[in-house]
Amino acid sequence: MNGGEIIAQVLLNHGVKFLFTLCGGHISPIFVGAEKAGIRVIDTRHEATAVFAADAVGRLTGIPGVVAVTAGPGLTNTITAIKNAQMAQSPVILLGGAAATLLKGRGALQDIDQISIIKPIVKWAAIIKKVKDIGPTMEKAFQIAAEGVPGPVFIECPIDTLYPEAMVREWYGAKSKSGTPSLKDKALQWYIERHAKKLFEDNDKTIFNTHPEKSKFPLHSDSQLAKAASLIQKAKRPLMILGSGAMLQPELAGQLAIAIEQIGIPVFLSGMGRGLLGSSGRLHVRHKRKEAIKEADLIILAGVPNDFRLDYGSHIGSRKFISINRSESELFLNKKPTLAVQADPCSFLVALSDHLKVNLHEWQDTLRKRDSMRDEEIGKQSEENINGLNPLKLLCELEHQLPEKAVLVADGGDFVATASYTLRARQPLSWLDPGAYGTLGVGAGFAIAAALVYPDRPVWILYGDGSAGYSLMEFDTFQRHGLAITALIGNDACWTQIARDQVEFLGSDCAVTLDASDYEKIPLSFGVEGQKTESLEAFVSAVKQAITSNQQGKSYLINAIIGKTDFRKGSISV
Repeated sequence: MNGGEIIAQVLLNHGVKFLFTLCGGHISPIFVGAEKAGIRVIDTRHEATAVFAADAVGRLTGIPGVVAVTAGPGLTNTITAIKNAQMAQSPVILLGGAAATLLKGRGALQDIDQISIIKPIVKWAAIIKKVKDIGPTMEKAFQIAAEGVPGPVFIECPIDTLYPEAMVREWYGAKSKSGTPSLKDKALQWYIERHAKKLFEDNDKTIFNTHPEKSKFPLHSDSQLAKAASLIQKAKRPLMILGSGAMLQPELAGQLAIAIEQIGIPVFLSGMGRGLLGSSGRLHVRHKRKEAIKEADLIILAGVPNDFRLDYGSHIGSRKFISINRSESELFLNKKPTLAVQADPCSFLVALSDHLKVNLHEWQDTLRKRDSMRDEEIGKQSEENINGLNPLKLLCELEHQLPEKAVLVADGGDFVATASYTLRARQPLSWLDPGAYGTLGVGAGFAIAAALVYPDRPVWILYGDGSAGYSLMEFDTFQRHGLAITALIGNDACWTQIARDQVEFLGSDCAVTLDASDYEKIPLSFGVEGQKTESLEAFVSAVKQAITSNQQGKSYLINAIIGKTDFRKGSISV
């Protein structure tokens, strides 16, 4: 087996179904080997998209997503996406090509110090130096990526560790040459042959682990369960905030939803937690989180740190709070909890549900009434006449039209944030957003992953017209790989998230103005249809056409020309 085939076999043994890549001569044996092994290879138009797709597969399945990129610029093109995966705690294995081991540091094509660049943003980085090390290194990569706090790992794969031995020896010139060699030639030949021998020694003795162990993470104690139950039972207005850190065991999402219902504490859902209780769970609170926190007498943070999203802990103030998190640093970030539990939030809450059930009807009714009032306010604001289609009206209409099994991918600023107030994730694991890093450009990669993991569910990308520019070229990828994905672009010809405050504070729209471009024409180049809509009637028709196209296995793009509102005025995050 060559190095690429060894990698493919390890991927197969660990349940990997998809390999994401952008081709390069350094790494061809990896994706060719994967294809031969029956792993579906998805080649994208940008390395960042490939990493975003691997990131989303890791989030949705719990199995590390795997991506292979070529050396040099192939690797450096992944940096933002890898950092996003790190901050989102997504298990990802990044395989990077590299110059031949014999040529490192000698000016070979795309030969740079990749480890120094990538090491600060991954859990672990390694360099393959011998073919026999590929199997064990890959096994360790899977273990590290998924254990504890999940995250990305990097393996540098020099080109001569991947191709067949005979071919590499030919490259090296290790075969006998005609003519009479000089003493210098003989010394060089000996050195090369010695290097080749070490490179390939025992490469036929690779032992594959066909029964990988389940990943390990910190476990809670019975005393922690008892202390948490005691605090909750004493509280009259407890409130739970559940985020992506509670969804690191996606296969247990159903059990987690049942546990939350049994415990009976009202809950705000964020990140990967959106949709956990369906579109209308009785305990799910959607609006006015800051006000609810102020009225609560106990806060439970399940997989949520006290970062900028909770104003660095100032929202909680002096209130008692329980924090459950796999990450010790996130557990104590900016504020010391009343009870700190370094453990998996999902496992903790499932266990807690066996010991605790509270009835909080009055508190629950208060929060529910506030939600209803906010929904009414949004409904009234959606009816306001503005210059262009009211984005709130458009999104409220989409909420009524979306299929029940829809997966929503959020990639944008102002338009997407507006959507988070109006669109309800239908099921667990049906909302994908970048996470704490706030990265633009995730749309196509996340959507590709969702369409592969859930082939029977419609996938919708919610784009701002700014963020759409990062990945519209991936409609080519959608088409070539037979993926049915709908993209909705909220087109107000502006980077509105930035413009809101920049124009008010600095009095200039420099660098935030776009054109109301005909984005729907771009997918036509790849055989994908689209439609520009400038009225609600046209938008409804386009949504129906998109649903029909999806059912036929085709992608679709809706370019919705929207106007500007004050709905999110003053929403800057720092």
